[in-house]
Amino acid sequence: MTGIAYAADAAPAAGPLGAMGQFIPIILIFVVFYFLLIRPQQKQAKQHQQFLSELKKGTRILTKGGIHGIITDINDNIINLEIARDITIKISRDAVAGAINKDGTSAGAAGKDVKKAGG
Repeated sequence: MTGIAYAADAAPAAGPLGAMGQFIPIILIFVVFYFLLIRPQQKQAKQHQQFLSELKKGTRILTKGGIHGIITDINDNIINLEIARDITIKISRDAVAGAINKDGTSAGAAGKDVKKAGG
């Protein structure tokens, strides 16, 4: 029975890097996730916050609930949105999903034209 214990002591370390070599794949996976998922999402959130801070009267917007309208008044966090003639609603600034063009198509959160598929 003691022969097994001696055999375990004679096993070499995990390659030339030792125990640290076992963590390299985990570190690489984290780096890939950061550059492919986390960083682009942070960049998009930053652009959306900048868009929300630059809202002004007369901008056509789309809310997260799917309501289209034109901004008639803006306070700190409250936006008056005209959804039909003489019908206005109050929404939170955080409820704005993005800007829309005059033809009703989405212009994206940053107000830029979105590339259409196949065109």
